[in-house]
Amino acid sequence: MDGKKVKLRLEHISQSYIVKNEVSDAVVDVSLDVYDNEFLVILGPGRCGKTVLLNMIAGLEKPVDGSLLLDGEEIHGSDERIGMVFQKLALMPWKTVMENVEFGLKMKGVPKAQRRETAQKYINLVGLQGFEKSYPSQLSGGMKQRAGIARAYTNNPEIMLMDEPFGQLDAQTRYSMQDEVLRIWESEKRTFIFVTNNIEEALYLADRIVLLTNYPAQVKEIYDINLPRPRDTVSPEFLRLRKIISDNTDLAL
Repeated sequence: MDGKKVKLRLEHISQSYIVKNEVSDAVVDVSLDVYDNEFLVILGPGRCGKTVLLNMIAGLEKPVDGSLLLDGEEIHGSDERIGMVFQKLALMPWKTVMENVEFGLKMKGVPKAQRRETAQKYINLVGLQGFEKSYPSQLSGGMKQRAGIARAYTNNPEIMLMDEPFGQLDAQTRYSMQDEVLRIWESEKRTFIFVTNNIEEALYLADRIVLLTNYPAQVKEIYDINLPRPRDTVSPEFLRLRKIISDNTDLAL
């Protein structure tokens, strides 16, 4: 992506833990440039270290080595310019959609009228208008994910991290949410970093795919995906790319 502005830079990022009195590496020497407004997909096997890498970007974990730079400046810990949507959403069951979406703003002391206006904007963006007074128990899996995306957007992040957000959804809802997240990304261009273990999902969404090795995570390959959107999953070029990636990993299609 020549000429693109580097939004986030990972420089020799590593993470390890002490397990049974021994050092266990989770992420080893990952260097990566993430460009402004791109949709980057991190693809790798289950439990390979993808989430650990995302947690370090989000500031939830401190790397044991290396540095992260946002807009050229090193960051330490969490940063409001980075938002995150988890696979297991922590929607508060006793709060409505509106109350869940505006919760972060309320904790910051944002006046009620202002936070309601902001929350409503993103509720509308994700297609949940009419469900503001609904509780999580009244929502489908896809609707809960939409609420989680809206909540993350209320902080106006410049980078959105998504950790296998559709992994627990049925196939039909998953396909629908892939289209939905692309629509949201295209309507309000931000930098998206999306984690998955599914090759087809990665190809359907990504501008670039970063393929990781098995545990511990290292960058195995980076693929530029120059396919027009919306993407045809049975087109010859899509199938050709799918085979190239499949031949380079043991991941499911």
